[in-house]
Amino acid sequence: MSTSPAQALVRLTDVHVVHKARSGGVFTRDRVYALTGADLVVAPGETIGVVGESGCGKSTLAKVLVGVQRPTSGTVAFGGRDLWSLGPDERRTAVGAGTGMIFQDPSTALNRRMPVRRILRDPLDVHRRGGAAERADRVDELMSLVGLPRALADALPGQLSGGQRQRVAIARALALDPGLVVADEPTSALDVSVRAQILNLLLDLKERLGLALVFVSHDIQTVRRMSDRVVTMYLGRIVEESPAGEVTEGSRHPYTRALFSATPGLLDPVEPIPLTGPVPSATRPPSGCPFRTRCWKADARCATRMPEFTAASAPGHRFRCHHPVEEGRATRTLVAQAESAAVADVPFQQHIREPS
Repeated sequence: MSTSPAQALVRLTDVHVVHKARSGGVFTRDRVYALTGADLVVAPGETIGVVGESGCGKSTLAKVLVGVQRPTSGTVAFGGRDLWSLGPDERRTAVGAGTGMIFQDPSTALNRRMPVRRILRDPLDVHRRGGAAERADRVDELMSLVGLPRALADALPGQLSGGQRQRVAIARALALDPGLVVADEPTSALDVSVRAQILNLLLDLKERLGLALVFVSHDIQTVRRMSDRVVTMYLGRIVEESPAGEVTEGSRHPYTRALFSATPGLLDPVEPIPLTGPVPSATRPPSGCPFRTRCWKADARCATRMPEFTAASAPGHRFRCHHPVEEGRATRTLVAQAESAAVADVPFQQHIREPS
């Protein structure tokens, strides 16, 4: 991205998150590489969609962006300042007031013993925003903003529908007028009939309030329609960033193409690109490119090192691949290539040796 440090809301630079696993030996425990070398810039007012399979690091990335997860290494610059070099009070103020987060399941994200009024007033109380009357007015304003009737102000979360609970969660995320809202699977726990309402609400609020939105979801077609830019993750790494309008047929990384080919289409259906080979473990990731164990284009070079980012011809489009998909190549032809590799006498993965 060409966004300057002064313009960026949040900038991640070579961020790594490593957890200790319960498995391993007596004296050493395995490590889970949840995020590896993440570089990302979130600019004011833009919507970034984050896609990838379960366990690829999407939620970890979301937590890093809002300061919930401290990186093992790397820099998180918030408003031009290194977030984790700030004192605890200053960091809490900067992150708490500047970001909001919407979680996957509103039934567990909200305190079931607190009425809606107290849930929405809580961030205002913690950050001491205004007096009692101003806080009460702000609660009314927030409920109106997300389309909740005032009659529900004294209701408990258990008395609300799933869609109403998620509206409360959205209102709470907006309580302190943040510049950035991170939505981690905000509709996956809702009925299909309610999802469109919540998605439309998020888009409307983004336009009205000028929010930057990071939208994490398994529903990749929804991500494509909502986003300005789509980030693809695989095994803890960001492997491609693409303008949303080009991601379906213009993405250059084989994994992104395979991911979007798996979504059903009515007007021009395409068979999904088959991915053969073992799914690697986050505790023992493959050397070089982590996608090589499933990629029909992989060779020995892919086992030696992870490729650096390469800029595509379109502005704002970059990818990490030794053998990217050619520009203009239709997904249908990639399906045929992958199928040919999958039925070969000797699987292509067997030709790739781990570097000594």
